[in-house]
Amino acid sequence: MAYAKGTEVSVAKSQAEIQNIIMRYGATTFMFGQSLDGASIAFEAKGRRVQFFLPLPKKDERRFLVDGRNYRRTPEKQHIAWEQACREKWRSLCLCIKAKLEAVDAGITTFEDEFMAHIVMPDGLTVGQHIRPRIADAYESGTMLPMLPGPTQ
Repeated sequence: MAYAKGTEVSVAKSQAEIQNIIMRYGATTFMFGQSLDGASIAFEAKGRRVQFFLPLPKKDERRFLVDGRNYRRTPEKQHIAWEQACREKWRSLCLCIKAKLEAVDAGITTFEDEFMAHIVMPDGLTVGQHIRPRIADAYESGTMLPMLPGPTQ
């Protein structure tokens, strides 16, 4: 997470920036929600509904409870370390979405190709949620074609 490491940008500012970026690139709707497991943002653009799930760190993770020398942090320092990790996650998501939209705007790729894994299907699952198990099955079963074709006979 080199891009966002040590960021001082607040979570709220990153969230607002994501919303502004999405709307600037033509989204017609935007939604944000958060639970104990993480946060979700969704938007509609180019006739598609897109959803990102951002897993957020849990406050009781060891990395927040102890410092680099393995000393127990005070509750205040634990909270500071956890907040920093959350800020870094949100900045990274902001960069990801902005880069995707810039690539689409520049004609490098298409909206569908760039956001495919995050496009929501009519059943409420994303394309990624549908296809990831199939990819794993293909690799586990060995039904993948070779990357390079073998010699022809």
